[in-house]
Amino acid sequence: MPNITELAAIATQKAQSLGIKKFDIYGSTVDEASVQVDHGDPKQVKASNRASVMVRVWNDDNTMGVTTTTDVEPSGLEAALELAQEASHFGAKENVADFSPAAQDPLPEVTHQKVPQSDIPTLLEHLKGAEKQLLEAHPAINGVPYNGLAQRDTARFYLNSAGAMRQEARSLSSVYLYSKAEQEGKRPRSAGAFRVSADLAELDIQGCLDETVEKTVSHLDYDKIETGKYRVVFSPEAFLSLLGAFSNLYNAQSILDKRSLSTEDSLGTELASPLLSVTDDVLHAGNIGKTAFDDEGTPTRPVTLIENGILKSFLHSAGTAKRMNAQPTGHANIGAKVTVGPHFYHVSPGAPAEQTYSLENAENVVYIDDLQALHAGVKALQGAFSLPFDGWLVNKGKRVSIESATVAGDFRELLKAIIYVEPEAKVMPGGVCPHVWVDGLSITGE
Repeated sequence: MPNITELAAIATQKAQSLGIKKFDIYGSTVDEASVQVDHGDPKQVKASNRASVMVRVWNDDNTMGVTTTTDVEPSGLEAALELAQEASHFGAKENVADFSPAAQDPLPEVTHQKVPQSDIPTLLEHLKGAEKQLLEAHPAINGVPYNGLAQRDTARFYLNSAGAMRQEARSLSSVYLYSKAEQEGKRPRSAGAFRVSADLAELDIQGCLDETVEKTVSHLDYDKIETGKYRVVFSPEAFLSLLGAFSNLYNAQSILDKRSLSTEDSLGTELASPLLSVTDDVLHAGNIGKTAFDDEGTPTRPVTLIENGILKSFLHSAGTAKRMNAQPTGHANIGAKVTVGPHFYHVSPGAPAEQTYSLENAENVVYIDDLQALHAGVKALQGAFSLPFDGWLVNKGKRVSIESATVAGDFRELLKAIIYVEPEAKVMPGGVCPHVWVDGLSITGE
């Protein structure tokens, strides 16, 4: 791919030849290699190089056309600009997207690490070694049905006819292990873990392996749980899953589309317990995937969503910010329609808790480690959820795996029923979060 300066010059030249006065271009490339293994043999080996470029053109009537291409050579850009110009005559006449007013503002300082990719045999060697250790870690573990080791180089850019130019590139490595254990006369039990890093050399494969073993073995001695109301402790992973499932609460585009649990007047209202605060902070030091700008070129920044239980902000694109008399927050995704999405949640304690809790001395508490079937068990526009989960019943530090159960409720009621947000947080690929304690959730046993 040409560098951003060359690309802007080519696009400007081709736009002038077509009589186009206003346009912007967003693009990304991904160079990826991944492997999977099955009992020491390669199960799947993949390598790909993908590119996607989104071209938007506005005509003299200020209607917009959009097209995509994978060709950033002069001829490819000219064809994409011409097609977008033709499409602009059929574009929407209301709420037309526009350049972000912040597309030329200074960017935050973000350091990206770009490292050479290892070859496929090296990836296979690392993953085979991890699988072998996992299979030998406990007699009951007889398979690692889901696993993967991947490396990815990504590059992205944004430019427009008003002079905005942004670009960044980074490397990522990730490993996923999910083991299965079986004992005679008992149900199979499974658990998994995930790690991500900028560099394969720094990827915590051993930590991923150890966590997978610990979780899998802890689920072997399971028991049923009685249906009822329980005090529940959500693991950081589980709580972040729920926050993501109900992100329409603070998504400005969802609100404008009338597909949200919030309205334009919801800012300043009590959404959760005063013990909870949530920020969307793509620039957090623990975020491996931090980015300096969104697809519209808007600089990213931390956005406080919930402060001491009060809904403080929505996530905006340039278009939603204009319609709601706000500022774009750097959360736009360009497509046929501009959408809005969160980056990296940072959950933290809000107001000081009157009482603290600990799993070491808690009695009859359900610890939910992993929520499942979020695609089917969440009714995001109703606020309701009913989800199977992996977890334990905890009594004074002793954990007994729960054989099979679901947790159900209303997410808004759950937020208000929070009784404790632990001070110590865990950094994960999707966010930073501590354990969160909630009173009176419905658990349905088998």
